[in-house]
Amino acid sequence: MSQTASRLADLAALDSVLDAVGGYLDHPGSAARTRAADALGVFADAFGLAGIHVTVSAPGARAMSIGSGTLHRAPAAGAHVAGGAPFVVYPIGSAVGDDASRVIADREDEAVGVLARSLGIVLDAARGRADTRAAAERLAAVDDAARAIAGVLSVDRVLQIIVDRVRELVDARYAALGIVDAAGRVERFITAGMSHAERDAIGAPPRGRGILGVLMREGRSVRIPDIAHDPRRSGFPPGHPPMRRLLGVPVTVKGRPIGDLYMADRRDGAEFTDDDQRIIETFALHAGIAIDNARLHEQIQRLAIVEERERIGKDLHDGIIQSIYAVGLSLEDVPELMDEDADEARARVDRAIEGLDKTIRDIRNFIFGLRPELLQGMTLSTGLAALVEEFRVNTMIDAELTAREEDAEGLAADEIGQVLIIAREALANVARHARASRAIVDLRATGNHVVVTIADNGVGFVVDVSRPPAHQGLHNMRNRAAGIGATLIVDSAAGSGTRIIVTLPRRSAAVSGGEM
Repeated sequence: MSQTASRLADLAALDSVLDAVGGYLDHPGSAARTRAADALGVFADAFGLAGIHVTVSAPGARAMSIGSGTLHRAPAAGAHVAGGAPFVVYPIGSAVGDDASRVIADREDEAVGVLARSLGIVLDAARGRADTRAAAERLAAVDDAARAIAGVLSVDRVLQIIVDRVRELVDARYAALGIVDAAGRVERFITAGMSHAERDAIGAPPRGRGILGVLMREGRSVRIPDIAHDPRRSGFPPGHPPMRRLLGVPVTVKGRPIGDLYMADRRDGAEFTDDDQRIIETFALHAGIAIDNARLHEQIQRLAIVEERERIGKDLHDGIIQSIYAVGLSLEDVPELMDEDADEARARVDRAIEGLDKTIRDIRNFIFGLRPELLQGMTLSTGLAALVEEFRVNTMIDAELTAREEDAEGLAADEIGQVLIIAREALANVARHARASRAIVDLRATGNHVVVTIADNGVGFVVDVSRPPAHQGLHNMRNRAAGIGATLIVDSAAGSGTRIIVTLPRRSAAVSGGEM
């Protein structure tokens, strides 16, 4: 073989070793190990070596020990080849900077030095790829954790999920979240990694006297390698599990501190790292937003309850209470009339009884309207049928429903519920105000819309006339319709009855012809 051909073969052997070792560092396994050992054998033969061994033990890299020929196994310290000469050790590339990472040959050869330096480059590249993969995995974990808390609207639930997730992000043995009040005192302390018995044994939440207080007061992240030797510590309470290392990160909302996240003791025993801190600080931003969202949702829910109570109070005052008051007024003169006009007295008592019966029916309608669970599982047509039947029985007004089941398809459960509440309110207005003898509820589909009409033949009213504040029925109906993307039209005039028309778009893919 010519010298040029031989040199090409030598370069091929070098490339083969670098490629095989790089593959093993990225994806270790028996097949990759065998391939690397075979490549080392080819390299040894190409340069006339009886044996060669590669050992890698560098920070942040996979450990590796692979050999070929007489150095199939790594030689013991001070070992010699058969002729008495010691083995030659070549440190792998200066970029690695670790004497434990080396190439061992049975004699000195320039090619082995080239291999060692080249393996340093391969090792750094493999370590860089591993770091990149680890960073991508951690970012994916943060994204997954952030998504897990983003849609949770219960404060208690979101706080516990935050603690559970933050513990997983850095593989900590323990995690906690302390929530502080406006004065900076811990009002809630949620933990993960402890049993209920362990948590109960600790007792009251911490007061922030020691290291935890430092984080609360200073509002910055804290990393402590050994709690027992930190001068700021105040000691653990009786029953507290032993902890050594600590990572604390503040949680803020719109620049205002609301609490702190704490992680104690990584499971691998190592100290918390800069990467751990960055990961938790990123997650803490999401945690603050999730806590704020949950708090706002609960505030809105409480406000909605208060508003609903006010609406009920106004409706009761406007209808039922006034009816009872009118009955009371009609009975005030009955004692005198019993002597002066017994027939009129009896007539008034009869009318009062009828009025009270009507009021009882109104109260039943209120109870029915305040229990939406009665409507769960109903389609719009079956729900309307139930409302019409209830209306007919309670009012003795002739009522009719015209509907086809297929016309009500393509509506979500919350949309059905809101339309039924609007229909109930409209029918209640017919009973209270319309002085009607007949009511019709009509359900039909027009294109991609569902239209529900509640009509009566009563006295009607002038729609444009402003209503007193106590008359909230129409206002509430319009708000409910708007809340589900529907329109509500009130068509009425004095002496010509009233029509309430609700038009709702159907969003179902089954109706529009779309595909999943």
